[in-house]
Amino acid sequence: MPPDTHSSLPLLNPSASDDRGRRRPASPSHPSYDPSAADRPPFLRRTTPTSLHSLTSSSSNPLASQALALDSRLRYRLAAFFLVVSLVTFTVQTELASIIQHDLGWDKAYSMLYLTHGSWIFLFPLQLGVLRLMKREMPWRQFWRGLMWEVRVVGSMVQHQRLDVVVQTKTSRAAGRRGGGQPKSPWRYLAWTTAGITCALTVAGLSWYLAVSMTTPSDLTAIYNCSAFFAYAFSIPLLKEKPRMGKILAVAIAIIGVLVVAYGDSDGTDTESESKGAGAGDDETTSSSTQRFLGNLIIGIGSVLYGLYEVLYKRFACPPEGTSAFRSVTFANTFGSMMGVFTVFVLWIPIPILHWTGIEPFEVPTGRAAWLLFWSIVMNMGFSGSFLVLISLTSPVFSSVASLLTIFIVAVSDWFVTGKPLSGASMVGGVFIMMAFGLLSWSTWKEIEEEEEGKRRVVAAGGSGEEEEEESDSDKDED
Repeated sequence: MPPDTHSSLPLLNPSASDDRGRRRPASPSHPSYDPSAADRPPFLRRTTPTSLHSLTSSSSNPLASQALALDSRLRYRLAAFFLVVSLVTFTVQTELASIIQHDLGWDKAYSMLYLTHGSWIFLFPLQLGVLRLMKREMPWRQFWRGLMWEVRVVGSMVQHQRLDVVVQTKTSRAAGRRGGGQPKSPWRYLAWTTAGITCALTVAGLSWYLAVSMTTPSDLTAIYNCSAFFAYAFSIPLLKEKPRMGKILAVAIAIIGVLVVAYGDSDGTDTESESKGAGAGDDETTSSSTQRFLGNLIIGIGSVLYGLYEVLYKRFACPPEGTSAFRSVTFANTFGSMMGVFTVFVLWIPIPILHWTGIEPFEVPTGRAAWLLFWSIVMNMGFSGSFLVLISLTSPVFSSVASLLTIFIVAVSDWFVTGKPLSGASMVGGVFIMMAFGLLSWSTWKEIEEEEEGKRRVVAAGGSGEEEEEESDSDKDED
C-alpha cells in the first residue's frame, strides 16, 4: 500500500489539492465518454491524499523519495519528543499520586481514575488551539470545516485500514439513498471502538488500585509491568507482527530487570505481615496468603488487559501503515479526547454506587490535596496523550518497554526527594531495563528501515495507487 507523502502539505487547506486529479465529465463526442457514468451516484469521493500516485505518475520519483525521507525523520523526532514527555509526566504524576494517597490521605481509587482519564477530554481542544495558531490567517469557518473533514478522512482510513477511502458527504448521502448505496460514516465505528478500548483501559487501571492494598509492592510492580510481554504476545495474532528474536530478547531482559527491582532487595518487609500472622495463628497466615494470592490474580488480569488495550488501540484506532507522522499525531490526540468524553459521560455511574455502598465514599479534596490532584491530572493528561501518540508512531511493544524506564526514573526521583540512595537491585534492574530499551530501539529502527526501503522500491518502480477523484468545492462546503 503506498505511503502518505503529503505530511508537508497544509493540513487544513482544502484548496491545496482541489485541482489535483479533478475529473470533469467528457462530452458524448469525446473518445473517452462512458455512457454508464451518467448513472453513477455523484460526489462519491474516493480520496487518496496519502497516495504516491500523484508523484510517481508525473515522473517525479526524487520528490517522492524526498517526501518519504522527510516524513521518516519527522516520525523519529516526534517519537523521541513524545517519549521524553511521557517519561517526565509519568514520573511527576507518580510522585504526586503517592503524596495525595499516602501522605495527605485522599485514597479514592476510582475517583482518581475517573478524574485523570476524564481529563483526556481536553486533548482535542488543546490540539485545536495549537492548529488554530498555526492557521491564524484562515477564516474560522473554513478552518473548522477543513479540520472536521480531516478527522473524517483519517477516521475512514482507521475504519477500513487502508489509505484510499471513500468519504461520505451530505450530497453523497442523498445520492446514495437515490442510487441504493453510499459510503459509511466512520463516526459509529469510532464510537464503538472508543467504548471498547476505554472500558479495557479502565478495568486494567482499576485493577492496580484494587490490588495495591491486597498484595505486596514487589508483586504489584513485577506483575503489572509484565504487560510488555502480553503486548508482544497479542501483537502477533492481532497486528500480524512477525516474531523477531531481537524483540523477544528485549522483552525478556526488561521483565528480568523488573523482577530484579521488585525482589532484589527483599529484606523481609514483603513477608512481614505473614510472619506476624504466623505468630498469631495459622488462620491469620492462611488469610494473608489468600489475600495476597487474590491481589496477584487481580493485578495479573490487569496486566493482561493493559497489554491488550495497547494492541487493540494500535489495531482498531490507529491509521494504517503509510500514514504521515503528522496525521498520526493529530488523530491520536483526537481519539484520546474521545476516550475522555466516554469516561466523563459514562464512567461516572460507578461513583454514586461506590458511595452508597460504602466501598468508596466520595469526598471532595481540599487544600493541598486538591492542588496536587490538579497537577497530577495535568501530568496524566500529558502522559496519556504522549503515550497514545508513541504507540501510533511506533508499536505497542516499543511503548511498553519504553514505559518501563519510568521504574528506574521514579527510583532516582525518590532518591532526590527523600534522600534515600538507590539500592543495588534498583541500579542493576535499571541497567537491565535500559539495555532492553536500547535493544528494542535498535530492532524497531531496523524494522522501520526495512519498511522504508520497501517503500522506496515502490517509488522507484513507478508507484501504485488509484487515481484521485476530487469532489466539488461546493460539496465540501456542505460538510
